[in-house]
Amino acid sequence: MSAVFEQIFQVGFLAAIIRIATPLAFATLGEMFSERAGVLNLGIEGIMLLAAMAGFTAASLSGSLWLGVLVAVLTGALMGALHALFTVALGLSQHVCGIGVTLFSSGLAYFLYRLIFGQQSVPPSIDGFKPVPIPLFSDIPVLGPAVFNQFTLVYLAIIAVPLAAFVLYRTPWGLSVRMVGENPRAADSAGVSVIATRFQAVILGGALMGLAGAFLTMAQFNAFTFGVVSGRGWVAIALVVFGRWDPWRSAGAALLFAFVDALQLRMQASGLGHIPYEAFLMLPFIFTIVAMALMSRNAVAPSALLKPFRREER
Repeated sequence: MSAVFEQIFQVGFLAAIIRIATPLAFATLGEMFSERAGVLNLGIEGIMLLAAMAGFTAASLSGSLWLGVLVAVLTGALMGALHALFTVALGLSQHVCGIGVTLFSSGLAYFLYRLIFGQQSVPPSIDGFKPVPIPLFSDIPVLGPAVFNQFTLVYLAIIAVPLAAFVLYRTPWGLSVRMVGENPRAADSAGVSVIATRFQAVILGGALMGLAGAFLTMAQFNAFTFGVVSGRGWVAIALVVFGRWDPWRSAGAALLFAFVDALQLRMQASGLGHIPYEAFLMLPFIFTIVAMALMSRNAVAPSALLKPFRREER
């Protein structure tokens, strides 16, 4: 265990936490916006996978990483719009539609990947984003190399958290999102378009999920594999509850999960060979389950979550 603690108190460990938390932060913020508007998006896992594949493909074929990011974001937004069409416009079951979006997106990602790249023994890779040190800040001991010598998308994730809080709590649109998620009848009476606001929130959420997928294939792994998402979408749904539908709390939950994930990686590398590596892989998910069990007791979800809005019904 001394070897584990030696690795924990290193700059690389803190940097790893931030990198692991980045796609979780994007995905959790995306799911939070959707749920604050009253729409549960269980399609997040498939959306992230399809966006990761689309962004990787665009970057690989064009040689432009930012074009790949744009394609991933647009793919996520498009799948978010599809989910909103079924759940908001048609009022269908959010659970069933979310699972359907995940299955459809996953299948489409596998099909298109095989169609474009074929079945290669060695998966194709790209020259992904490189760390960009911020002058002066990156020279701060410990904190500088870990936080201010990261990928550009990591900086975007750090900025996205306070920006999401500002949009949600300090703008008229954010107030509309919270209104339609709590009392859509009152929002409609006040002149807020419930359907349009929910559409916008779900599409924004899908775009953020697409950004999470882009980070995985263009910064963290620089390649696309069928297990690239590895359950991060489902974890993000749990982190929204753990963070009580608040941007700051949700980002903190993402950091906690990333800490446990980075810890289990260090434990695997510490030479504890007598313990199966599968036991370490379970640790972040066990943490998520325990956190959900403890926090869900007092968590208060948006009142209109899972409830379709039909203006003609009273």
